Amino acid sequence: MYKMTSHLQTIHKDQRYLVVGLGMTGYSAASHLLQHGYQCKVQDNREQPPYMDMFQQNFPTIEVIKGELSESLLDDIDCLVVSPGLSIRSPLMQKIADSGKQIIGDIELFAEAVDKPVLAITGSNGKSTVTSLLGEMIKADCKNAAVGGNIGVPALQLLSDDVDFYVLELSSFQLETTSSLRPLISTVLNISEDHMDRYENLKEYQQCKKTIYSNATNCLSNFDDESTKHSSTDIQFSLHSSACEYTVIGIENPLLAVDGEGWINTAELKLKGRHNWANCLAAIAMARVAGISKPAILKALKSYTGLPHRSEWIAEINGVSWINDSKATNPGATKAAIEGLGDSVILLAGGQSKGANVSILCESLRQHVKTVLLFGEDAGVLEQSFNKCVNIQRVDDLEQAVQVANDIAVEGDIVLLAPACASFDMYSGFPARGDHFKSLVRVLS
Repeated sequence: MYKMTSHLQTIHKDQRYLVVGLGMTGYSAASHLLQHGYQCKVQDNREQPPYMDMFQQNFPTIEVIKGELSESLLDDIDCLVVSPGLSIRSPLMQKIADSGKQIIGDIELFAEAVDKPVLAITGSNGKSTVTSLLGEMIKADCKNAAVGGNIGVPALQLLSDDVDFYVLELSSFQLETTSSLRPLISTVLNISEDHMDRYENLKEYQQCKKTIYSNATNCLSNFDDESTKHSSTDIQFSLHSSACEYTVIGIENPLLAVDGEGWINTAELKLKGRHNWANCLAAIAMARVAGISKPAILKALKSYTGLPHRSEWIAEINGVSWINDSKATNPGATKAAIEGLGDSVILLAGGQSKGANVSILCESLRQHVKTVLLFGEDAGVLEQSFNKCVNIQRVDDLEQAVQVANDIAVEGDIVLLAPACASFDMYSGFPARGDHFKSLVRVLS
């Protein structure tokens, strides 16, 4: 078990906690509190929460309250630890906050306990790629990087005495309940409409993302996306501006550059697409602030192949490339995927649009996409936005989309699954959607 200092152990010794939700994050929070001697109960509205069996096995004497969260459960509670999936904007959460009870998340508990440098990444798109790539850069320099947060392992389970750097991907939902994290460097990679079913408007979503800068020693922003800017002292990366410390130079043979010096030819990267050049620049900048050597950074850049379901090359069949970007669950991610690949794209899109403004894709569709194959719950919403800028075909599901794409594609085309929508109308999540796509494509080859 991670050993906190006696000071940290006594910060909340009299606090009475209720962990709301016994999923992966809730389990990590409850385990952390109980292992360090805090008073803690757990509540979940599901009859059989995902981590119930494991929790009861490890903490058999701790009460788990089943049923809906209500004010009556909070009489002897000082602090709620909520999972990211629970909106703190609900009327009940607002009423609880107004009553003076504290509402935090797992990252706030992590912030109180951590004693090593934290490198924090958020953004609408690309944050998982930057987080994992940065972790590889640190490891290539023979240092121990603990990588997680919103990706992979919950932050509290990363805590260890044998860590040099914590590299955390943080969602806007996690940032809503965090105030004490003090990163060595933090970044907002980009901001585009996402989770508009949870936020009042884009401005509120932007403000939430930018709280990652609040207590950071260094701030890294995207020069090409003004909405990510923190202050005039930001470190910045750009695909276009030579005025930035981290940028791209050269036209025929583009290089990722630092202070005007070309570090690596983009042709040497296994990550494809201009949007991934920006991700690489962000990772380079953060690694340098952490003191990671240039040879280690270059080694990681040359070997890193990316994450599943993010511009993932699947196959080339009869001269047609098939790309899985199922993680593109919002229009901004789909726009980046399309523009990163070039022309002659056949796009497979659809699902649950979450109230996002999908019309921002129109110019990219007009310039780069031959045909869009639409499926899923909000196919009609997408069709209404796209019908004047690109050829559209409606299909019943992803299987039919793959069949039609295979029929109409010719040599040199790229078939891209980048749905611009969440997957929950038809799948358990974007990984299941991407895995289904890969299985369908492999049958073709």
